[in-house]
Amino acid sequence: MHIILLEPFFSGSHKSWSEGFAKHSSHDVHILSLEGRFWKWRMHGGAVSLANQFNQYCKAKSKPIDLILASDMLDVTTFLALTRENSHNIPVAMYFHENQLTYPWSPDDEDVQLKRDEHYCFINYSSALSVDHIFFNSEYHKSSFINELHPFLKKFPDHKELHTVDSISTKSSVLHLGLDLAKFENFKTKKERNTPPLILWNHRWEYDKNPDDFHALLCGLNEKGDKFDLVLLGESYSSSPPIFETILSEFADHIIHSGYAPTFQEYAHWLWKADILPITNIQDFFGGSIMEAVYCGVTPILPKRLTYSELFNLENNSNLFYSDINDLITKTIEMLNSNNRSSFQHLALPFDWGNIISEYDEILAGVIKKHY
Repeated sequence: MHIILLEPFFSGSHKSWSEGFAKHSSHDVHILSLEGRFWKWRMHGGAVSLANQFNQYCKAKSKPIDLILASDMLDVTTFLALTRENSHNIPVAMYFHENQLTYPWSPDDEDVQLKRDEHYCFINYSSALSVDHIFFNSEYHKSSFINELHPFLKKFPDHKELHTVDSISTKSSVLHLGLDLAKFENFKTKKERNTPPLILWNHRWEYDKNPDDFHALLCGLNEKGDKFDLVLLGESYSSSPPIFETILSEFADHIIHSGYAPTFQEYAHWLWKADILPITNIQDFFGGSIMEAVYCGVTPILPKRLTYSELFNLENNSNLFYSDINDLITKTIEMLNSNNRSSFQHLALPFDWGNIISEYDEILAGVIKKHY
């Protein structure tokens, strides 16, 4: 099967997923992409640029295309309008890494203040409506998006087309995120007990990762007199919340590394070395960086919300979950002082490309077969 994968935001987890799928799939996967910056402009104008790339590709290649697979950052309706000569008989699937309906926008965002944020939600909605099949990276993501569609459409003055929600739901399914976890083995080191224990942050330095609660956790640990070291990984931006500067200042004596790891080897080094990963996020539709850390033997402490109950099996691993900030502080202290932290690598293994790619190939082949 010949698959064209369209990614307007070719960076971070979107890029890793695209390249991982293309590398491991038994299908012939060709990626058309744009640089991973200016995400709002990518949702507006990325379809025009990728349509031009697609039309040029079709002119240059004689091999027929069996499937178009687009990410949630693409305005599919515009793309299809601009490529109808070449795309009119090709099935189209969409993969949702995130969505703008249930993504917690920062209240400081200018589009939120001017009430323009819902336009990006509409791009997600109209794109989902136009494709043949929709994949979500978790059950939580799928249900939260579909459940939010009715309230979203009811905001409009008339012709709300509420029946379209059933159409979207019917053609939606879950296809968990594939991750290249095996590559961490190239940099594996023996898991030593750190003294003091090493706490890890390996997320973007942004509002949706809830750094305020992470700061509150660190303050709580300090008040209790618990000893710990701290590694702060992840990309920071000019618009990153100022609480990060507070953390860097107040906990300078605890921090042994801060900032983006320039190489994968360095990133892997810190994951294999770390002990505990407290999660405070208010947004996660999957949690790829958490899975990477768990694969490397880091023990997560997870909130009872979002996708974590599904992916980390709350029923069988309730000791990993907390209910509020006080509970998080208590559980983190317990883990800091524990002499026996178990490995939960088995929870991450199913999402390695080596284990999940056959499911991808079979399901996507089914979408193609259904169309023809």
